[in-house]
Amino acid sequence: QTLFFSATLSDEIHKIGSKFVMNPKIIEVSKPASTADTVSQRLIWTDTRKKRGVLRDLLRTEAVQNAVIFCNRKRDISTLMSSLQRHKFNAAALHGDMTQSARLAALKDFKDGVVPLLIASDVAARGLDIPLVSHVFNFDVPTNAEDYVHRIGRTGRAGRTGSAFTIAATNDDKRYLEAIEKLIGVSIELHNTDDKSQEKATVSDKQTEQSDKSETATVKADTSQNNS
Repeated sequence: QTLFFSATLSDEIHKIGSKFVMNPKIIEVSKPASTADTVSQRLIWTDTRKKRGVLRDLLRTEAVQNAVIFCNRKRDISTLMSSLQRHKFNAAALHGDMTQSARLAALKDFKDGVVPLLIASDVAARGLDIPLVSHVFNFDVPTNAEDYVHRIGRTGRAGRTGSAFTIAATNDDKRYLEAIEKLIGVSIELHNTDDKSQEKATVSDKQTEQSDKSETATVKADTSQNNS
């Protein structure tokens, strides 16, 4: 008897499975692309330039024990990590360009509670099994609707409750969200932000805003030099 287990069952996985099993019986614990009832999903609309501030405000005001923060691009992971660290947040990165030893070290620090914030790419976080993640933050709206399901599945595991926040800012984000909501069959509820807490966070952030802008300019300059 041959048993084939997979956390997801995409067309690619079906093709691989067909090479090893004949007329298989498929047993599913939940319907495809479903999200757990234990995960509270919230959506925040903002301006692209204000996304970092919104994320910092959420990290300060929500009861975050630890969190996985998702970015769509690897270079944005490093930029966001540097920004959060300047604002006194303890964060580590996890993406495909890191060496295996560096990835394992980052995961160990996150699992052990040494680093409470893990900024990750979709590929690097696939199969990530850490049962005590309290929050997931989509700093970028995933371009693939199924990635949203995988992302927020990092929290609310093993019957525990969790929270997932998605930060949206562009017309493309609106299109991605429409595909996500169609896939999961649920409208993501808008999050009501506390104006007073945002004002307080804005005041505390003024000292480091300029360094954030400088870093962004540096990243763009480096990119232009690399392209040339």
